[in-house]
Amino acid sequence: MGRIVWACWDGGGNLNPSLGIAEALEDRGHEVHFLGRPEMVGRVQAAGRSAIELAEARTDLDRYSFHPMASVFGYMSSPAVGEELLRVVADRAPDVVVVDALFSAALNVAPQFGAPTAVMLHTFFDRLMPMWHMVFAMQNDLRQQAGFCGLPGLDALWGEREVFHVNTLEAFDGDATTTWTNVVHGAPVLTSEGRAAFVDLPWDAEDPTPIVLLSFSTVSEQGSREMLQRALDALGELPVHVVATTGGVVDPGELSPPENAHLVPFADHDALMERASLVVGHGGHGTTMRALSHGLPIVGIPAMMSDQVPITQLIEEWKVGRALPLDAEMTQIRSAAQEVLTDPTFGERARERSSALAEPDGAQLAADSVESLLQPSAVQAATVGAST
Repeated sequence: MGRIVWACWDGGGNLNPSLGIAEALEDRGHEVHFLGRPEMVGRVQAAGRSAIELAEARTDLDRYSFHPMASVFGYMSSPAVGEELLRVVADRAPDVVVVDALFSAALNVAPQFGAPTAVMLHTFFDRLMPMWHMVFAMQNDLRQQAGFCGLPGLDALWGEREVFHVNTLEAFDGDATTTWTNVVHGAPVLTSEGRAAFVDLPWDAEDPTPIVLLSFSTVSEQGSREMLQRALDALGELPVHVVATTGGVVDPGELSPPENAHLVPFADHDALMERASLVVGHGGHGTTMRALSHGLPIVGIPAMMSDQVPITQLIEEWKVGRALPLDAEMTQIRSAAQEVLTDPTFGERARERSSALAEPDGAQLAADSVESLLQPSAVQAATVGAST
């Protein structure tokens, strides 16, 4: 059996697939413990996994108060968090450390872990490489503005780790952009979070009215009541039924839903997508890949995270939907939804993409990458234990 600790950033597009990979590893007999900020702990434990709160997660937030997302970058790039990770890893003595690819504080101290490191990226790699360099340059600048020493570049933070695993299809990721030998492509990990529950819709199953799934981010820093309300108002004037999931970051009571809308905090998106005709989302890799796996076209309205704008642009490039700007007005949203719903070619192209997503099990492929760093004896012991 292998002991694995996972230094995690808890964005919905990061935590959910991480939990799916952890489940695959535990099914093989390994032990996985997540390390992260307090916002993460309850969600991990609700999924039946082990979570350890990093006590230093908020120590440096004041130093980053000049930035509107201090709660994000004051955790992700904090030297105090990096030092605590070193202490926790030393205490736990893991066989492998897994680090979220955006967690620069953890990546910066990874060479000192004394254990091999697997870096997990839950979205595109090659396709977004220019953007990733800008993202880490920004984290480096913010860290220095906060009064701390800078960070090395991606060639060190990502390229020098034992495994860099990309949870997306290589065929979707464009041409290779580096000569790194540690990069492994898998497939999207479309794990549903434990809070996602089956929703009993108020409309008859035989009702032919198209259903639109409206779902934005589950990250508190990206919650936008205004955007949700604009989207609801836009869809309220179309001949559709709307299921809107507010993701726990917007209180449904703060919204004024139109008569054709049903609001829930969380929902099983797979079950809803089996009945839906369109997804209106924020351009997250997980939601986008899940929609395409169901052959559904998409209207993408990006939030603030780094990969969402290029992913919504990719929706347009692949002609599986329409991309709108962050500040899209009600008329733009309504027009895009109406176009995608009435033009069958968007759905046809989405269904073409779905065939590539039908077979690969992203969680198992990622678990293979992590397991490749374990000693053969640990893998053998885990395999024997899991089979008894």
